[in-house]
Amino acid sequence: MAKTQSKRKRSGSSKSRSKSSGASRSSSSRSSTRSTSRRGASSRSGGSSRSRRSASPRQQDAIALLRADHKNVSDMFDEFERRKGRLSPDKKMEIVQTICRELEVHTQIEEEIFYPAAREAVKEQDLLDEAEVEHGSAKELIRQLQDGQPGDEMFDARVKVLGEYVKHHVKEEQGKLFPMVKKSRLDMRGLGEQLMMRKQELMGQMEGQFQGGMQE
Repeated sequence: MAKTQSKRKRSGSSKSRSKSSGASRSSSSRSSTRSTSRRGASSRSGGSSRSRRSASPRQQDAIALLRADHKNVSDMFDEFERRKGRLSPDKKMEIVQTICRELEVHTQIEEEIFYPAAREAVKEQDLLDEAEVEHGSAKELIRQLQDGQPGDEMFDARVKVLGEYVKHHVKEEQGKLFPMVKKSRLDMRGLGEQLMMRKQELMGQMEGQFQGGMQE
């Protein structure tokens, strides 16, 4: 009788330990599943965040943007000078129209955005005054070229003089004005973003006007 009761107790104790062990394993499994789920969600969230960051537009540095404009136009002037003796009138006009369009946009974004910001940031106002006067001279030559034709007597000479104006202007800006502006407290990336947005807007407008003129 006592032996039977002892066996029952041992059996009950064994079953209790088995249930306790099973419950512990089940709890551990659920905990592991939740942890894995959280890690997966975190990974997805991190990936999504990285994707959003990479998709956002990169801000432009104002000086880098203006320097790139300078190089682009200078290269086009050099191309014209190298090839003008072999170019057809149509090709000459195409290159000159592109030069004029690039310069018009460049001068406008400088006058609307860059120069006013620079005037507030640097003490040397004479450089900015001279730059705007140089813009005025360049605009007059641009107008003459747009009104003329490659067969005109002074057409090539005007292109050459405009190129010399632009190269002098670039030398002054990049050698004197830009270093002063870079040392100021201007937000160059924020300013560059404004310049790029306005440039894209103006280029779109000019492209539309050019296409409209072609259709007429």
